Amino acid sequence: MKVAIFGRYYNVTTPTSVETLFNYLENQGIEAHIETEFYSLIDRESHSIKDFKNYKTFTELDTDFDFLVSIGGDGTILRATMFVKDLGIPIIGINTGRLGFLATIQVNAIEKAIQDIIDGNYRISERSLLSVETSSGNKDIKAMNFALNEISVSRKNTTAMITIDTYLDDEFLNSYWSDGLIVSTPTGSTGYSLSCGGPVITPGSSSFVLTPIAPHNLSARPLVIPDSTEIHLRVNGREKTHLISLDSRIATLDNGTLIKIKKANFKIKMIDLLNESFLDTLRKKLLWGEDKRNK
Repeated sequence: MKVAIFGRYYNVTTPTSVETLFNYLENQGIEAHIETEFYSLIDRESHSIKDFKNYKTFTELDTDFDFLVSIGGDGTILRATMFVKDLGIPIIGINTGRLGFLATIQVNAIEKAIQDIIDGNYRISERSLLSVETSSGNKDIKAMNFALNEISVSRKNTTAMITIDTYLDDEFLNSYWSDGLIVSTPTGSTGYSLSCGGPVITPGSSSFVLTPIAPHNLSARPLVIPDSTEIHLRVNGREKTHLISLDSRIATLDNGTLIKIKKANFKIKMIDLLNESFLDTLRKKLLWGEDKRNK
């Protein structure tokens, strides 16, 4: 078995997780490869990882890997998708962050989780992604033009609103007067979209969500649409440029640029352990059912 390990930080919250994971993989005879920059972060700090200098590193992945372990929060998993791309390598996350809708393994459950994966006690959840094209052919976007959580447009260098002309399958929907607009996948519905009033959507739903950010059109509300829809956006405002973000990656576009968003032609595979479910995660993370009347 061949495993890829990825993380973005090696700080007070991560050493215990990292050491537990690597020592358990070593004991099980599993070949582990560490992402190059994460390897350097660990190497600069003191640790008790056995034979650390002998670990192989990677800057790119191939289909020989059985799965990838992300150490961090949900943001780290979003970054991990940039390595996995369309290779079909399943991802599982150890949560050393905060909320953690995607990174669900707790530090005290690492060994059991890895053993469950070795024993095949898990299921695969396939997550839809968004892809984007722009009429300007922006190089930053073209190089990595997909997002697992959301694609959003927003104002830049101004306190003034922007106007976002929005079309669904070439039919005009609305001109949003707002700070921005979020196009979210079901996976991303518990992220930025949720904080702006969007609905929670279960991961297997064939839907996307349009969620305006602080809209001045007071009747503008989040809209759920089929994920077969192609979305066209054009942004205008007092400034000459605006921002577009793909998960945590940001680029600048000229106003008037045509932005085409649609479902990507591949999916990301997430490993779900059998003792966990999306609904269970919702209850835990959003404290549903914590009303005293339920006790």
